[in-house]
Amino acid sequence: MTAGAPNRLAAGGLIDRERPVAFRFDGRSYQGFQGDSLASALLASGVRLMGRSFKHHRPRGVWGAGSEEPNALMELRTGARREPNTRATQIELFDGLEAASQNRWPSLQFDAMAVNSLLSPVFAAGFYYKTFMWPASFWEKVYEPLIRRAAGLGRAAEAPDPDSYERRRLFCDVLIVGGGATGLIAALAAGRAGARVVLCEEEPILGGRLNCETERLDGRPGSEWVRSIADELAALDNVTLLTRTTVFGLFDHGVHSALERVADHKPAPDPFEPRQRYWQIVAKRTILAAGAIERPIAFPGNDRPGVMSAAAVRVYLNRYAVAPGRRMVLFTATDDGWRTARDALAAGISLEAVVDVRPDVPDAVRALIPAGSTRVLAGGRVTGTHGYLGLQAADLVDASGKSLRVDCDLLAVSGGWNPTLHLTAHLGHKPRWDESRAAFVPDALPPGLSAAGAARGAFTLGECLSSGAEAAAAALGDLGYPSPNLPLPKTEREAGGLAAFFAVPGKKAYLDFQHDVTADDVALAAREGFRSVEHAKRYTTMGMATDQGKTSSVAGLAVLAEATARTIAQTGTTVFRPPYTPVAIGAIAGSHRGRHFRPTRTTPLHDWASANGASFVEVGPWLRAEWYARPGEKGWRDSVDREALAVRAGVGVCDVSTLGKIEAVGPGAAALLDFVYANTMSSLKPGRLRYGLMLREDGFVMDDGVVARLAEDRFFITTTTANAGKVMQHLEFCHQVHRPDLDVSFLSVTDRWAQMSIAGPRSRDLLASIAPGTDVSDAALPHMSMLETVIFGVPVRLYRMSFSGERAYEIGVPADLGHAFMERLMEAGAPFGLTPYGTEALGVLRIEKGHVGGGEINGQTTAGDLGLGGMMAKGKDFIGRALAGRPALVDPMRPGLVGLKPKDPAATLRAGSHLLPPDVAPSIEADQGYVTSACFSPTLSSSIALALMRGGRTRIGETVRAFDPVRGGDVLCDVVHPVFVDPEGGRARG
Repeated sequence: MTAGAPNRLAAGGLIDRERPVAFRFDGRSYQGFQGDSLASALLASGVRLMGRSFKHHRPRGVWGAGSEEPNALMELRTGARREPNTRATQIELFDGLEAASQNRWPSLQFDAMAVNSLLSPVFAAGFYYKTFMWPASFWEKVYEPLIRRAAGLGRAAEAPDPDSYERRRLFCDVLIVGGGATGLIAALAAGRAGARVVLCEEEPILGGRLNCETERLDGRPGSEWVRSIADELAALDNVTLLTRTTVFGLFDHGVHSALERVADHKPAPDPFEPRQRYWQIVAKRTILAAGAIERPIAFPGNDRPGVMSAAAVRVYLNRYAVAPGRRMVLFTATDDGWRTARDALAAGISLEAVVDVRPDVPDAVRALIPAGSTRVLAGGRVTGTHGYLGLQAADLVDASGKSLRVDCDLLAVSGGWNPTLHLTAHLGHKPRWDESRAAFVPDALPPGLSAAGAARGAFTLGECLSSGAEAAAAALGDLGYPSPNLPLPKTEREAGGLAAFFAVPGKKAYLDFQHDVTADDVALAAREGFRSVEHAKRYTTMGMATDQGKTSSVAGLAVLAEATARTIAQTGTTVFRPPYTPVAIGAIAGSHRGRHFRPTRTTPLHDWASANGASFVEVGPWLRAEWYARPGEKGWRDSVDREALAVRAGVGVCDVSTLGKIEAVGPGAAALLDFVYANTMSSLKPGRLRYGLMLREDGFVMDDGVVARLAEDRFFITTTTANAGKVMQHLEFCHQVHRPDLDVSFLSVTDRWAQMSIAGPRSRDLLASIAPGTDVSDAALPHMSMLETVIFGVPVRLYRMSFSGERAYEIGVPADLGHAFMERLMEAGAPFGLTPYGTEALGVLRIEKGHVGGGEINGQTTAGDLGLGGMMAKGKDFIGRALAGRPALVDPMRPGLVGLKPKDPAATLRAGSHLLPPDVAPSIEADQGYVTSACFSPTLSSSIALALMRGGRTRIGETVRAFDPVRGGDVLCDVVHPVFVDPEGGRARG
């Protein structure tokens, strides 16, 4: 032992004693070494108490040594990098590490909530279903606040995460999950054969349990053999080694999700380095070599700090050179547990007793420790423990029933091994119970996946090596690679016997350490009718903690099986779901957060607009120019009014590039468009346009836009900005699912075109001046037609259509030439007073004209609601036709589109205002509709609005009250026709 670290062994381990590391835990300073985990460094310093359980707040120490750890959960770092619920067993020690215990108040040693342990009879299984039912009035005021205050284990950071995360993809021939003996031998075979290999290991170093055992391979220590294999693999160009990487999910078609902890072992990532990396690995074949997890035995008081997995004790002794205690009792049901007794004696730990549940222990196993070195209780049991904040003594019973109490501070428990088979079940495959191994092992496997080593129930080192080589040979044969001649290293003979033993009867015999679920809780669940393993899990919360039942599940199933008079095989298992271990949402999101969550899209004319004084607004992912301020204008309204009046009186230009643009090509294009649009598109002649209305299958309006027929088998479709992606998906779905017989292809060309609208009475004059060789007369280019021409030397598409109600033309220009084209257009338009206008003026113009937009096409309106029912073709079938005829959707009293004009022109109408009868008190019963769009009309010198009102246009001529309690609005309005300007449409048609 060494000073300052009373439990540190003087020699041994894989730590670097030349590199001391300073860290803090709960405000106290400690020291460990490079290569330590936080758990090993605390144990070396004599710290056994590391946490509190969730429900009873009982003292908890380390149970395991890896990702299975249920007890020692820490809060790491401070400030914006604070991270709760991190396992001390997986935290690599680094200089300056700040760690804190959690789920305690005011301190870890004195936790006021530990009173819950005294009240544990009240907190039995399902107590929350029984306790918080009465009186009902208490739920919101008393129960819910208390539950929310008690919920959770740690504290998340309150400031934005300063670190970055990364998403990557890998493709390989063979993916090997686990870098222990099995995984290494499989990787070596596949690597030498020339296959593309990815090896993932969740620990920072390869080797698995070979780094923690004293067994030798070919006469040399296991860690040396590991280094030689790792060096050869690292030198192979076709092999990728990913340490600190957990494969946490298996999905269809050989897709795996993995998390690489790139910089979790540092105070902060290096510049341009991600904190974590989320991998999607696509493998032709996968070998699961993830090993196995030692399970506990439930017995009274088995949760005290100092009660540990026997295999974990060997990890701390042999890998970290730490003695977790000075006086040890071994409680085992396996031959493997005796190896812990052997290693403990070699490390100078006093072995007080070996308690083996088996009456007959093989002589070869007994020979692992010197005869007479300790008392051996064959057929014995541990029936209780003593100690407040840590183990001080254990109660033992021998085969004859004689009891004795033994002083000890370490109780190593070996209840058997559970293969880490989670990935084999992520696609719905169930494991089977193997009586000979007393464990669930893989049964039917997903395509391309094989299990090897301890993950399939081969627990000895020799079996692991041979099964890893066999799995690699099978995978290579499937892929057409030759299997190399790979001699296996010689191993020492190992005993692998065990007894299926899961629990000692008694109070407070814990199965789930984190959630305080006891064997009595599971038995109670069974008595109350929760016989299904899935029901029992949820009723007791067993296996629902952060470790997801890695240590508790099998023992819990055994107790449930006994309580329901079934076998474990009949009881079955719960469903295994990804992730295998907790994964930060930030890692899955990668760089897609904040502004990068949905990258901002700008139009080809964005730089021009910005240089010309535009203010921008986010419209979905796009930035669009709202208005163009000019000197002397006092506010945005001045700019918008000027722009709108310029379009009504002269000519304006607007960037409409964000509208969705899709080309449909093929002999079946016309038929498919007839199917997806409510009106007919197949009768459209080449060179003509038609306004189209698209319904969802439930009969409600999905989107609108204009369709141009470029040729007999080619159409150009425009959509609203917001629904461009949705319409593209809808078209593909309708083709692939409903009409796969049609020969048609769709291509999104939104980014291919810079589109600008020239609108106003003088728009044709301007157009004629810039296209002198093109006939743009009404006869040659009538309303709702198009042609292709050349302007400023650029091939363009010219569409005559209007959204403003004025004569208007849209010019489609190749995107890369859009900026230069706009500059030339403004120069040519100067004599005509060409005025750029933004989305606000565009909105004013469309409301004045009664055109529907996003406020009206909101997913809750039908074609009839919007006054477009006449467009629905009666002689063809189309998406939404049948359900659009439901009685409720054709009810004449449904809310329909109307216009509103305040009786007082100075009054302001606002979108969202409710429509009420005059002189009626506001109430839900009196509500008759709401305002969908509103603006000030400079043309009419009044505020105007579009609204959806019960009874629709049958209400024109009535007076209604626009009531806006949130913003203090209460305006009397006349209900008018929704088209305020040029209802005959003469301006647009010329």
